[in-house]
Amino acid sequence: MNTLDNDFAAGLLENCDPPCLSLYQPTHRHYPDNQQDPIRFRNLVKALEESLLKQFRKDEIWPLLKPLLALTNNFDFWNHSLDGLAVLSARGMFRVYKLQRPIAELAVVADSFHTKPLMRIRQSADRYHVLGLNRKEIKLFEGNRDVLDEIEPAQDVPRTINEALGEELTEPHQTVASYGGVGAGCSPMRHGHGGKESELDIDAKRFFRAVDRAIMKHHSQPSGLPLILAALPQHHHIFHDASQNPFLIDESIDIHPDALSSIDELRLRAWQIMEPRYLARLAALVDEFGNARSKGLGDGEIAHVAKAVVDGRVSKLLIEADREIPGRLNTANGDIELDNLTHPEVDDLLDDLGTLALKMSGQVIVVPTERMPTKTGIAAIYRY
Repeated sequence: MNTLDNDFAAGLLENCDPPCLSLYQPTHRHYPDNQQDPIRFRNLVKALEESLLKQFRKDEIWPLLKPLLALTNNFDFWNHSLDGLAVLSARGMFRVYKLQRPIAELAVVADSFHTKPLMRIRQSADRYHVLGLNRKEIKLFEGNRDVLDEIEPAQDVPRTINEALGEELTEPHQTVASYGGVGAGCSPMRHGHGGKESELDIDAKRFFRAVDRAIMKHHSQPSGLPLILAALPQHHHIFHDASQNPFLIDESIDIHPDALSSIDELRLRAWQIMEPRYLARLAALVDEFGNARSKGLGDGEIAHVAKAVVDGRVSKLLIEADREIPGRLNTANGDIELDNLTHPEVDDLLDDLGTLALKMSGQVIVVPTERMPTKTGIAAIYRY
C-alpha cells in the first residue's frame, strides 16, 4: 500500500503524463456492507473507460485500466478496506490509498490528478501516529479522533531488533568451567561475563535509536504528525533519551498495544493525550487570526483571500471541514466566480485555494466547523 504523506512530500502527485485517472469512493470495513464496494468500484472504472474512449483507442487505454481491473478481483484487498479509497493511474504510475475517512464518489480523467480530497485529509488537524515499542519489535499506528489503524512501516524502518542490529546484536560471553572433577555425571557449569542485563540494555538502546531515526525520516518528517510512544514505563525514558525526533511528544501511553483489549482502547488513550494539544493548537490559530485581522493581516472574505493566495501572501489558511463553496478560481489574478458544482468545469473554491496555498509554501489547516473563527468557511493569516 502506498503512503499518502510520503507521496505528497515527494511531489509525486503534482505531475503526471496525461491522461491522468483519479478514482474516489467510500468503502466499508465490515461484512456485509463491504460486499458492495468492488461493485461500485467496477462501475467507476467503467466510467473512466467510457471517458477515455472518447479520445483514445482501446489498445491505448488498456495499460491505464489494467491495474484497476486487477484490483476489482482482489478479494483480499476488498476484505481489508477502511473508510475510503483513492486510486490514481497514469502512464508509468499507479497509486492506491486506503483512507481513514469516508470520501465522495468520483471518477475523472484529466490532464492532472484530482488530489484535493487527499489534501483535505492530509491537512486535517486531528491526525497523529502511535509507536508501539518493546525491546524486540515495533508496531506503528495512524489515527485521528475517530479511528486508529495499524499501518505498515516504510520498507527501511526496522520492525525487529534483529532487523536493526543483525550481526551486531550482542551475545553474552560465556566460559565453561567444571567443578568436582571431570567424568560421568559431572556437568560443566556455564558462567556469563560482561553483564548480561547491561548488554540487553545496550542492544535495546541501539535498537531504539535505529527505530527513532527511521520513523523520523520515513514517517514523521513527511507527515509532520505528532508521535506518541506506547510502551512499558521502563522503556519511556530510554526511548525519549535516545530520540532525536522533534515530533515525539512528551506524554506517553504506559502500556504496550498488545496488552490492550482492542485497538479502540489504544485510540481512546491516544486521544486523551492528543485532544488537549489539538484544542490548544486550534485555539492558538484562532487567536493568531484574530490578532492578525486586527492589524490588517488577516481576512475571512473569500474574494480577498483568493487574491492574497495567488500573490503568495498567505502564511496560514484555515479551511472549514466539510464545507464546499462551488466556483472557479483564476490563478492568474485571483478573481473568483461562484457557480454550481454540477457544472463539469466547476470545483470547490476552498479546495482550490488550499492546493494553491500549499504550492505557495503556505500552511493549510482543515478545521471543524465549531472551531472556525469565521462564518465564511475560510480564514487567512497574511505574511505581509
